[in-house]
Amino acid sequence: MTPILQLSVLALATLFAAAAAVASDWLLLRVAFRLMRPAAARRPATSRPQLVSGTIRLAQAFVPHR
Repeated sequence: MTPILQLSVLALATLFAAAAAVASDWLLLRVAFRLMRPAAARRPATSRPQLVSGTIRLAQAFVPHR
């Protein structure tokens, strides 16, 4: 009787530890995604027109002409 009780307690403790590990991993992953979101979402998409046109002209200069 005692070995069966010990085995069942060990199995329950293992299941509890696995569930706690999965829950903490899920929680930390959610926190990481929540912390990463504002860094990309709040950055304004400002570009200077002269930089864009200069980049286009530079790219056109290196295109091989046929």
